[in-house]
Amino acid sequence: MRQPEIDIAPEDPRQPEVRRLIALSDAWMQALYPSESNHLVDVDVLAGPDTVFLVARRNGEAIGSIALRIIAPDHAEMKRMFVRADARRCRLGRRLLAALEDAARRHNVARISLETGIRQPEAIGLYRASGYRECPPFGDYAPDPLSLFMTKRLRF
Repeated sequence: MRQPEIDIAPEDPRQPEVRRLIALSDAWMQALYPSESNHLVDVDVLAGPDTVFLVARRNGEAIGSIALRIIAPDHAEMKRMFVRADARRCRLGRRLLAALEDAARRHNVARISLETGIRQPEAIGLYRASGYRECPPFGDYAPDPLSLFMTKRLRF
């Protein structure tokens, strides 16, 4: 049996189906962390001109997302990496991350940084395996015992 094809492309995060995906991500993060340790950006920020929002679709259905938000001329932050529970374990996270890094290169971004929670070992493992290394808090972030900050310099 042939596996369904998955497409990853930039989309408007304000679409109803994508908003539902973001709501699933919010619920997941709220179950893991207290509000002061959740650094969620809303859909209007994700739709801004300084952000590339990518959606993964399987047979037309939104199953994952990731965003790249430019925070300096050559530096961007990864936001909203999420894969629906029923789409996990098929290496979609790796594909989303690769698509994000390709988008960063197209925007002349030399470094991507991220904040993730310490209660997400699978995500942390993916980031480490993909070359991200721990770093101090960046941008407007303050130290948080539930947060892990990571960064990666991209090769062009």
